[in-house]
Amino acid sequence: MKLNRISVLLIFFTVVFCNVLLQDAIRDRAQQINCFSYETAYDTMRNHPLSEETMMLFLDAAKGDVTRYSELLTMYFATGAIVTEIELLEKDIVYVKKYRLKDFSSIQKQVIALWKDLEKFPVGKIKNAPEATVSFENSWMQSRTFGGDRGHEGTDIMASVNERGIYPIYSMTDGVIENIGWLRLGGYRIGVRSSSGAYFYYAHLAEYAKDFEIGESVAAGELLGFMGDTGYSDVEGTTGNFAVHLHLGIYLYDENGCEFSVNSYPMLQYLWMKQGKQLQ
Repeated sequence: MKLNRISVLLIFFTVVFCNVLLQDAIRDRAQQINCFSYETAYDTMRNHPLSEETMMLFLDAAKGDVTRYSELLTMYFATGAIVTEIELLEKDIVYVKKYRLKDFSSIQKQVIALWKDLEKFPVGKIKNAPEATVSFENSWMQSRTFGGDRGHEGTDIMASVNERGIYPIYSMTDGVIENIGWLRLGGYRIGVRSSSGAYFYYAHLAEYAKDFEIGESVAAGELLGFMGDTGYSDVEGTTGNFAVHLHLGIYLYDENGCEFSVNSYPMLQYLWMKQGKQLQ
C-alpha cells in the first residue's frame, strides 16, 4: 500500500517536473522567435530615426569598424529606435545572431549598403563666394502634392544663394552611373549605384559636369553637375517651379527585388559633421 502511494507521488512529481521543463522550453522558444522582429527593424531602418547624439554614440563605440556600427544600428532599429545603451544592444546582438541570424543579417546588409561608402557631402563651395552656404532638415515623408499626394522620399539641400548653376554637386560615393537625364519630378537627375549596392539619386540639377554615360564609373567627390531648379514638368528644361536646391534620395532593393526608399537625412548629417559643418 505504501509502495503504491510512493509510486503515485513519484508519477505526480515527474509530471509536474516535466510540465515545468516543457513550459520553460516553450517560453525559451517563444523568446528566441520574438527576440528580433524583421518587420520592426525594416520599417525603422527605412525611417532611420537617428539623432546626432545617438549617431555619435554608436560611431564612438564602433571605433571605425563599419561592421560593428552596422550591427549596433541594426539592433537599434529592431528595438524600434528605443534602446541606445551599447551594453544592452551588444548583449542582444549575440543572442539574436544565435537564433535569428538570417533576419538580422538581411537588415544589417542593407544598413552596410547605406553607410559603408559615404565619403563626400554632395554640395560644395561656390567659387568666389565663401559666405554662401546651404541648409537642410529632416523632411522625410512630408506631404508633397505635385503629381498627386505623396510623401517626400529624400532630403532637400537648400541654397542660401538662390541662383541655378553655381553650387557644384559631387558624388557622395564611388559607384556606377545607373540613370541620367530628364524626369518629370526630378528634372535633370543622375543616379549612382554605390559599390555596396545603395542607389544615390541627385535631382533638379541645372546642368551636368560632362556627358556622362550609363555604366560609367565615378569616384567619391567627383563633380556630377550643378544645383538647379529643374523639374515638375513633362517639358524638358523647365525651371522656376521651386527654389534652387538639391533633392538627395537613397534607395535599396529588398530580398524580393523591390526597390524602396530610405531617409537620407542621417547620412547627409554624418557627412556634414565629418566636413566640420561647412561646405568644402
